Amino acid sequence: MIDAGLQAKLERMKEILRELKRVAVGFSAGVDSTFLLKVAVDTLGPANVVAVTADSESLTRRELEAARSLAAEMGAEHVVIRTDEMDDPNYRANPANRCYYCKQALFRKLEEFGAQRGAMVMVIGVNTDDFSDFRPGLQASREKGVRMPAAEAGMSKADVRALSREMGLPTHDKPSSPCLASRLPYGEEITPEKLSQIERSEAFLHSLGFHVCRVRHHGNMARIEVPADQVGRLCEPQTRARIDAALREFGYQYVAVDLRGFRSGSLNEMLFASQAAVPSEPGAQATGPQ
Repeated sequence: MIDAGLQAKLERMKEILRELKRVAVGFSAGVDSTFLLKVAVDTLGPANVVAVTADSESLTRRELEAARSLAAEMGAEHVVIRTDEMDDPNYRANPANRCYYCKQALFRKLEEFGAQRGAMVMVIGVNTDDFSDFRPGLQASREKGVRMPAAEAGMSKADVRALSREMGLPTHDKPSSPCLASRLPYGEEITPEKLSQIERSEAFLHSLGFHVCRVRHHGNMARIEVPADQVGRLCEPQTRARIDAALREFGYQYVAVDLRGFRSGSLNEMLFASQAAVPSEPGAQATGPQ
């Protein structure tokens, strides 16, 4: 059962959606966007909601298939649009506010799509916790007038997970899964080849049962992060040898294990230590987990 305070937030979110009438949901199949899509479909009806997934080299095929499957389960129309952030040299340079340029590209496409469908309002899955993270993409959202119904209703990440669980959504306990570009240290150029290398490496780790993992790309070295309590299993001789062989086949010369274990946003540690964030740059207010 949900308590009265959480129920009130949900009702407020529904009111916001009813005011918007027709929405295009930026849909990544993550916890927040899946919850938003579910509430939007239930509130406005499938005819007034479209789930839009941005496809590019930074999206894993695994997440794209998850988006297709979840949208179908909820009875929502699902559209996949190709985004062009790789054409932007600002994005490829991978500065601290990389997400700003990525979201600019996304919202341009969403804006075009919404206009084609008859003035659909762009909405995204953001919660109040996101405003305390380093998230340059939020600035791009504001500039384009993108709405954030869950955050506007005062919902935290815990609220979204609790309501998702109550609604029976399979994403209620899903770990964060940021884009592949987040595996590269700021300042290292983003290329399709590097993103493919990272995706293949993480897919191999998933196949071995490491469902929460990151392969951080440091030039010719892969730095693997798994939860601290799984580092021992990762380093078992047979498993270690298989991973080393696979990642070398994918192009890495060195394969290392981070003994501190998985930390969401670990590459931001380098950013903050060097004070690389420049608030005066476009979108350089604060990012989320990587």
